[in-house]
Amino acid sequence: MISTYASALSAASDAAADQNYPPGALYVVATPIGNLADITLRALHVLGLVDAIACEDTRHTQALLRAYGIDKSASQLLAVHQHNEAQAAQTVIERLRQGQRVAYASDAGTPAISDPGARLVAAVRQAHLAVVPLPGASSVTAALSVAGIADEGAQQSGFVFVGFLSSKSTERAAAIESLRLEGRAVVILEAPHRIEALATALATLGARLVTIGRELTKQFEEIATVSAESFPAWLAQDGNRLRGEFVVVLHPAQAETQAGPDTRVLKLLLAQLPLKTAVKLAADITGEPRNALYELALSLKED
Repeated sequence: MISTYASALSAASDAAADQNYPPGALYVVATPIGNLADITLRALHVLGLVDAIACEDTRHTQALLRAYGIDKSASQLLAVHQHNEAQAAQTVIERLRQGQRVAYASDAGTPAISDPGARLVAAVRQAHLAVVPLPGASSVTAALSVAGIADEGAQQSGFVFVGFLSSKSTERAAAIESLRLEGRAVVILEAPHRIEALATALATLGARLVTIGRELTKQFEEIATVSAESFPAWLAQDGNRLRGEFVVVLHPAQAETQAGPDTRVLKLLLAQLPLKTAVKLAADITGEPRNALYELALSLKED
């Protein structure tokens, strides 16, 4: 396995060695979410360069380093996970104050998004020490990139990342209901043992589209776009679909779904204000495009 990435390590040195890597800095390193070849050249160089690596799981990170042919002793790996992050951050800070370079890597993907790392970064920043991001693999952006949302007439640009919803059915249902009128894409993460419960909860959104990313970048990767109401049936079609990690992109609510609340707001404003002023305030309140609200306001005035 080491020889497989020998040329990559050489390329990493050629491409990244001449860049600036200040001492006393925390390097937040994105690692692959499945396919080892998704590591960046700069990440390979920095993982080899740093004096220590803080990791969500030292055993996992050690195996990853060995796969790339990077040699780090056990004493250079520091356990920093969700259960000890606040306390372990002080150990990292002490090393940084000594002028050491320290990397942080979660088990997969970009740290501090859904994985641990945010508390560590906050503590380092509060200590007025440098934090350097090394971007790379992310299940969130990977799923969004294949969801094909641009042509759906979304009412708002961007997306909402909610991560893992509550494991409690009532709280999960309430969270999904709050997303019913969301005009942006919504990214949800889920584990295999809870994916059926999530699919059942999302089915209440009817024809709303969802893109399902299962085992992204891995050998048995599967990507599909179905209606929310058919999500449970899609899972049931193949027992293998209950395996692996999931990223679910809930597509934006369509304009007609959102018309009720927006019409109510616009009507209230039109009753008290001139048309243009009412449209401007309605756009600020609802986030709807001003042109669409203007056309709606004209229609309401005619009625």
